[in-house]
Amino acid sequence: MTNFFEIDFLDVESPKSGDAVTIRYCINGNSTIHVVDGGYGDTGDKIVDYINKHYDSPVYVDRVVVTHPDGDHAAGLKTVLEKFTVGELWMLRPWLYADELIDRFSRFTSVENLKARLKELYPSLAALEEIADEQGIAISEPFQGAKIGEFTVLAPSKARYLDLIVDSERTPEAVQESSALDELFKGILDVAKKVVAFVKGAWGDEIFSSNETSAENEMSVVQYAILHGHRILLTGDVGRGGLTEAADFAPMAGFAIPGVDRFQVPHHGSRRNVSTEVLDRWLGKRLDQMPEKGKELFTAIISAAKMDEHHPRNSVVRAMIHRGGKVITTEDGDKRTGHNAPKREGWIAVEPLVYPEEQEEA
Repeated sequence: MTNFFEIDFLDVESPKSGDAVTIRYCINGNSTIHVVDGGYGDTGDKIVDYINKHYDSPVYVDRVVVTHPDGDHAAGLKTVLEKFTVGELWMLRPWLYADELIDRFSRFTSVENLKARLKELYPSLAALEEIADEQGIAISEPFQGAKIGEFTVLAPSKARYLDLIVDSERTPEAVQESSALDELFKGILDVAKKVVAFVKGAWGDEIFSSNETSAENEMSVVQYAILHGHRILLTGDVGRGGLTEAADFAPMAGFAIPGVDRFQVPHHGSRRNVSTEVLDRWLGKRLDQMPEKGKELFTAIISAAKMDEHHPRNSVVRAMIHRGGKVITTEDGDKRTGHNAPKREGWIAVEPLVYPEEQEEA
């Protein structure tokens, strides 16, 4: 069998975007299926059908990775675990570290009570753990430095992950301290965030949000691989902190940056997850001018639903193109990128997004 890889970004169609990524690669005749995230609960059946249709109806899936606990990434994987024989499940479970965290939660004196509460607060992860235990699927921790097949985990480190659990709005103390008034103000702020003004920008101008993404998003497992000479970075919903931690670790793992050939744009193209500085580290400096069509330097893939009017952000699309990226999204259907991948009947080359002349104000 010819050496190849194919990475499929499935269209998770809903009012809010989600992530479901299936990967198949073949090295020296050995084929591997690697699933990253599973969208919402009803996305699971689509993933199963998709793998059966395009990956030759396998019985076995080598590895499943949960990047972080949000329901738009984890929920659909329940069906994947139930419908296939899965070799390995990689996910981080907060309750495993309750004994290390107990002193950081003043309201808890019992490790067992803290474990139980954390399971309640992260139900998608708890459900996956239960299925894995029932089916005898090995669960491993995707901390920095772990090897998941051909992929290396660049972030998070365990120390940073534990800090993020404490910082999360889902932590037991944060949930207990929340009030109806807090929720009212949160609703007002959420509405305000949706009202965004646009400004016209010259080539190279970049404006990103001053707000940071959530602690849950920052928990995302960042994976890097070099497959048949192609550099691949999968980011989940990671934010600037996680991308910085990953960039710091990359040289220690033997990966030279900047330079990525396939870049999963984090969090559906949100402008709270990237910055000029962090993109410079991963993708290189901004070019003097837009590259000619067909001469782009890398492919940037954004998982964004057509119904999600808030993603992707123009400022993020512009930033990808500033660095020579060809930007594609799942807004009009599933997308595949690869090398030497088997041909698919009816599939044609995708048209990349055009350069937005306007971007969101700060």
